[in-house]
Amino acid sequence: MDSLLEEYEKLSKKAPLSKGLKDVQQTIDMLMKARNSISDSPTSASITLAKLQNPVKASFDVIKYDLGEVYKGLGVWSKALDKKFKGKPLPTTDYDALSSQPSLINRAIGMHLLREGQFSVASAFLTEASSKPLRTSLSLNHARPEHLLEGGVGMDTLSSEGLRKQFADMYHILDEMRTRKNLLPATTWARANCTSLEARGSNLEFELIRLQFVWLFTGGPYSDNHSSLTVCQQAALTYAREEFGTFQGRYLREIQQLIGAMAFCPNLLESPYRHIFHNDDAWENLAMSFTREFCSLLGLSADSPLYIACTAGAIALPTLLKLQTIMKEKRTEWTTQHELPVIEKVAMNNKC
Repeated sequence: MDSLLEEYEKLSKKAPLSKGLKDVQQTIDMLMKARNSISDSPTSASITLAKLQNPVKASFDVIKYDLGEVYKGLGVWSKALDKKFKGKPLPTTDYDALSSQPSLINRAIGMHLLREGQFSVASAFLTEASSKPLRTSLSLNHARPEHLLEGGVGMDTLSSEGLRKQFADMYHILDEMRTRKNLLPATTWARANCTSLEARGSNLEFELIRLQFVWLFTGGPYSDNHSSLTVCQQAALTYAREEFGTFQGRYLREIQQLIGAMAFCPNLLESPYRHIFHNDDAWENLAMSFTREFCSLLGLSADSPLYIACTAGAIALPTLLKLQTIMKEKRTEWTTQHELPVIEKVAMNNKC
């Protein structure tokens, strides 16, 4: 798959559709400006149109070139796909258990868009899906779609402003955490939901407090300034006195490590506590932990069901192709759609 990834990166760099869209928008803005000018002064219509002729022609040439690069890149990408998957047909849809469950598919797509923060796209998709529902032919052997939805969340709930606001809040907190190193919004959320988090046995609140202490102790926003570093270490000590008392009963050992590390502050890199104070993955790991806990309190899985289904399907595809060939040769049939005829291990340590 490395060759496909290389071709995809080339396509993204050499033929970005964003440039073509930008040039199209500039042309639209030019035409709109001319229309408004003519509307305000009808007598100047001929002059405005004459001045517009060359710029519009030039913009069309630029757009044509942009799209030409895109089509050229897509052609190379298509050839790479055909070369990689030549002679490897996809399984037939004779046993497609989801063909009669369009609401499940629409719901999975809508939830995936919300999870990815694509709120406007999700809104448009859910509106169209609701206005043009597909007919389903449910048999007695099929469960009703609403009974299969994750956490009992149906299409109506997906379309609600409440759920969108929840995910908007999540992305705001994650943005503050990743780009600004600001843990206050996440800490505020964790404290507001501490009862539910404790019932789940979650460590999130303490992990936030610990990383805030580490960030302050290592200099915070002034890590390159030695004089400011001393001030930040004093601020970290004050912060520890204010916050760690609440967590002594459950996290005493971890707190002792944090406080004990202060004796090594001149050379933490060579200390036994280096893995705590110089962990490049600490912020991203905490962001993932926060996302997992946030989705859990909404009754949702940490990973997108659509992502899990696509990943599991891609992993199981070679086995299914082989099975289909064997059944065709032996003239046998797969008589159930509730489970696969083979056990297939997937990356998420689940079985499908």
